[in-house]
Amino acid sequence: MLAQLMQVNTLGQVVADSTAVKTIQQTSKVMHLWDIVQSGGTLMIPLGLLLAMAIFFFFERYIAIRKAGKIDDNFMRIVRDHIVNGNIAAARAMSKNTDNPVARIIDKGIQRLGKPIDAIERSMENIARLEMYNLEKNLSVLSVISRAAPIFGFVGTLAGLMQLFFDINTTGEFVLNTIAGGLYVKLVTSISGLLVGLVSFLGYSFLHTQIDKTANKMEVAAADFIDILQEPIK
Repeated sequence: MLAQLMQVNTLGQVVADSTAVKTIQQTSKVMHLWDIVQSGGTLMIPLGLLLAMAIFFFFERYIAIRKAGKIDDNFMRIVRDHIVNGNIAAARAMSKNTDNPVARIIDKGIQRLGKPIDAIERSMENIARLEMYNLEKNLSVLSVISRAAPIFGFVGTLAGLMQLFFDINTTGEFVLNTIAGGLYVKLVTSISGLLVGLVSFLGYSFLHTQIDKTANKMEVAAADFIDILQEPIK
């Protein structure tokens, strides 16, 4: 008899646990990305605009930097052959018709042929600085977004917490579920701001690395050109 009672109690416990699990599964909600974004409130709008700006300027700069970094491996060899053979016009025509920073630097050097080496180097350095400015144009926007987006997120969270505690102080209601739900909603802006800032920072760092590679190519080409001028003309 005692064994039967224990079996009945065990069966009842299993049924109760199963019912509780089903109840939890029925009451739990699936978190969708769009619902999370909407729960962040109106401050998600400027964060969305910052993300759109970061994506736009990243690809705009990436295309420009990638185009600037494409340099024909035979470019300097052909320029050298023309200059060594005394065919300055052909060297100038080739550099002028090639659309990249290296060619424009070499073209400025060819224009200054006949002047002292120091003067030629200064002219090429001026063009190099101008080309670097053009490559880095709008890159600072990504840097600003990487810093501003997390601040926007924190401001949204703090403003939401102030509103939550104000409501608690006004109504006098202290319900754990309400507080937990309010905190969850308010943290959405902080997480979103951090994500936008992280994406912008990674994009900025990647583009800066590509600019450094292009700058290195310009320095190598300028040094090669100065070396060419030291060779005897045939």
